[in-house]
Amino acid sequence: MSRPIKRSLTLRGHRTSVSLEDAFWDAFRNIAKVTGRAVNDLAAEIDADRETETGLATAIRLFVLAYYQNRDDA
Repeated sequence: MSRPIKRSLTLRGHRTSVSLEDAFWDAFRNIAKVTGRAVNDLAAEIDADRETETGLATAIRLFVLAYYQNRDDA
């Protein structure tokens, strides 16, 4: 299991970073790829939809989990 690594993102023109484990980052990038979206755009959407008390990294992890739980072949 890997430790979280700080990853850089640009959300609506503003630079930010999130600390994610390799498995979550790889899964997040894969979701962006298979849905035809840029990683930054997908992260910006997650950022806009999250509760203020939920950190962006947590929101991305929950998004990845929900995506794979809701797949038809899961």
